[in-house]
Amino acid sequence: MATYPDVPNSDLLDRIPLDARVVLDVGCMTGALGAEFKRRNPDCRYLGIEQDPAAARIAAGRLDEVATSCVEDEPFPFGPGPFDCIIYGDVLEHLRDPWAVLRQHAPSLAEDGVVLICMPNAEHWSFAERLLRGTWDYEPAGLFDHTHLRWFTAETTHRALTAAGLVPLDVKLRIFDRDAGEAFVQAMEPALAALGIDREGYRNRALPLQHVWRAARSAPAPLHLMSTMLDHVGGVSHVRVVQPMRALATCPGVTTEVVSTGQRLLPQALDDAARLFLFHRPVLAGEGGLEQVRTLIAHGWMVVCEFDDHPGFLPAMQRDDVHNFRAVHAVQTSTAPLAAVLRQHNPEVAVFPNAIVRLPEPRNHTDPNRLTLFFAGLNREDDWPPFLGGLNAAAALAGERLHFRIVADGGLFEALQTPHKSFVPLCDYETYQDLLARSEISFMPLRASTFNRCKSDLKFIEAAAHRVTALASTVVYEDSIEDGRTGLLFRDAGELQRRLLHLLADPAQCRAIGDAARAMVARQRMLASQVPQRLAWYRSLWARRAELHSALLERVPELARPPADPAAPLPSQGTGILLPAG
Repeated sequence: MATYPDVPNSDLLDRIPLDARVVLDVGCMTGALGAEFKRRNPDCRYLGIEQDPAAARIAAGRLDEVATSCVEDEPFPFGPGPFDCIIYGDVLEHLRDPWAVLRQHAPSLAEDGVVLICMPNAEHWSFAERLLRGTWDYEPAGLFDHTHLRWFTAETTHRALTAAGLVPLDVKLRIFDRDAGEAFVQAMEPALAALGIDREGYRNRALPLQHVWRAARSAPAPLHLMSTMLDHVGGVSHVRVVQPMRALATCPGVTTEVVSTGQRLLPQALDDAARLFLFHRPVLAGEGGLEQVRTLIAHGWMVVCEFDDHPGFLPAMQRDDVHNFRAVHAVQTSTAPLAAVLRQHNPEVAVFPNAIVRLPEPRNHTDPNRLTLFFAGLNREDDWPPFLGGLNAAAALAGERLHFRIVADGGLFEALQTPHKSFVPLCDYETYQDLLARSEISFMPLRASTFNRCKSDLKFIEAAAHRVTALASTVVYEDSIEDGRTGLLFRDAGELQRRLLHLLADPAQCRAIGDAARAMVARQRMLASQVPQRLAWYRSLWARRAELHSALLERVPELARPPADPAAPLPSQGTGILLPAG
């Protein structure tokens, strides 16, 4: 078996359309790329072709189907498609006639599908250096792999794609050991000058070790999305901004950009591109808030507000001159009850429920004699006290078999009457996920209130993705949890105590509930399944921009004035402040 590392190529991974239904991976090796993609899109049918029998056997345990064959001898072992994505990851250079394979496969691509190619660069500086030193020779793997039959540059790959009837969309330069490459180019400057070769042009060709190409049957309509983002607190920015923007960027024709609160920017309108600017949880207050929207409109942007809490209970939103929802073209949120509230201010509201971007490998249930109960949440000080008696009663009976892991909420930590507890202050999202993953039960209390009823079930699906059993209030969670199968619900402290003790008495049942919840998330709550709906809505907003802009000016006539200085940088969310979340 070839000695290539059993890890996915991240630059290929990030370009597989997240909503792809069928992927063909030509030369899939051990299936590492497909295994990782399946964690992001479990519904995808991921097919591999691999002629190395040992590698193919490993891949067969990871992918949906693997054909042990040579793609040149059997181009379509799974039938002629259509395929949403065809991947050639460091494989075309190994073929006798890679141009013929591209021509054969191109018609099998779905109308909106993409071809991805990772190709070693024959113009890499190390190639020239070895030729100059007289040390050029084949190696077991890498740029000088002894099985390479063909050599490509960026230009010849571009020509090969075009000859196959494909439209090259973009190319990612994979540059490694940049300092050594820069030093070689600098040393070559006299020779380059003597030969009349432009230094910068040569540098750009010589630094990349590999090129990652994306091509399609036709050029897609361009769409550019830019979003502001609050500081990372409680994972809200990750789930509502970072992860969706990365997911959308996997689609051909879509570019995304995320900017931090307070960063000064001047969004440039892109020729022929649909362009939407998203404010994440802003406070667009007073004339300053209106001026931000005016500046965006002057530069040709549609404006969307992303908001996922009931504004009527947030102190910063109680000013009469907050324009968050009226002074934008559209609003997006996370739940239907919250959408109903926001439609009182703006009829154009879309609901995108919180979703999981990647199914992690379960890491809990390592000790059958002890279960860990996890609790984390901002602004939950009023939610857990009614249930404290149930927690303490269960703790007294369970002893060391029940451990409490509390994040951020020092009040609950102090109120727990057990020595078997640990406390972690407010932490970053990665730490939060790690602590959750190493727990078996997640405690999710929400008292009945108008504010809470508009909240999402994010904590449930995060726990479920890690195979952690939800022990949750009926408020919010009864609409998501199938009681007794994907989680356990409680209505009062006594019911909480009984259900917690049941899990302690039967750890196998606790694990079974966690497994069922994880399977539900894989089927129903993955971000991959949302990508088509998000893209369709954003493109719809752009298509209806004249209508929506007219409605916007009718709601807020002050926006009809031009900005005071259209050329001035925009203070991104300059009046924004951190709002309650979690």
